[in-house]
Amino acid sequence: MSKIFFIADTHFGHSEIMNYENRPFSSVEEMDNKIISNWNSVVSDNDKVFVLGDLSSYEKEKTAQICGSLKGIKILIRGNHDIQNESYYRDCGFESVISYPIILENFWMLSHEPLYINRNMPYANIFGHVHDNPMYKDFSRQSF
Repeated sequence: MSKIFFIADTHFGHSEIMNYENRPFSSVEEMDNKIISNWNSVVSDNDKVFVLGDLSSYEKEKTAQICGSLKGIKILIRGNHDIQNESYYRDCGFESVISYPIILENFWMLSHEPLYINRNMPYANIFGHVHDNPMYKDFSRQSF
């Protein structure tokens, strides 16, 4: 049985993200390898993985190499750092590339940046972008 996974802000190849977010790695290569290893330890080839933006700072060849090493059927919800055109990301291995929030299974709003959700709305929002910003820890009971 296939599963659905969500991940955001991998920032492959972005050395400064280690400083901005206190990622505990001595090099960008170590960070990239750990993300790839962790991903592949839980995702199988038939699972769907929604990447909620900010994938990679590398050039196309290296980004495609990384995506090719990642298990699963990959769908990109573009983030503010995903500035290339749709065919770029498809060439890197994404089944779908989406430039706006989507609704999954009539309930989950998937986005890069947090969306406004209130308790009267029949949705929940899964998002990235804010990293470990404590302001968003209790953004909404329906936000993840």
